[in-house]
Amino acid sequence: MADKGYSARGFRAYLRRRGIKATIPERTDQLAGRARRRERPCGFDRTAYRRRNVVERCFHRLKQWRAIATRYEKRPDRYLAAITLASTLIWLDA
Repeated sequence: MADKGYSARGFRAYLRRRGIKATIPERTDQLAGRARRRERPCGFDRTAYRRRNVVERCFHRLKQWRAIATRYEKRPDRYLAAITLASTLIWLDA
């Protein structure tokens, strides 16, 4: 899943070559171009795309923790521990 900024043919072709189904809305100019060429628009699952917002909100809440946003912990195990702690506290707060 990606936003309209990744709706270029190259990105879609890259995903298609790897067997990945893209859930990317098309930009307005791309839709107009397809209409001029009498092509059908790319398939787009709106329900799946709406679930993307849940993940983005989670990252937003994690980035509110300064130690995670600026990556104070350079060791991967300690950074993972900070993310786990922040996630647990966010979960308990909800």
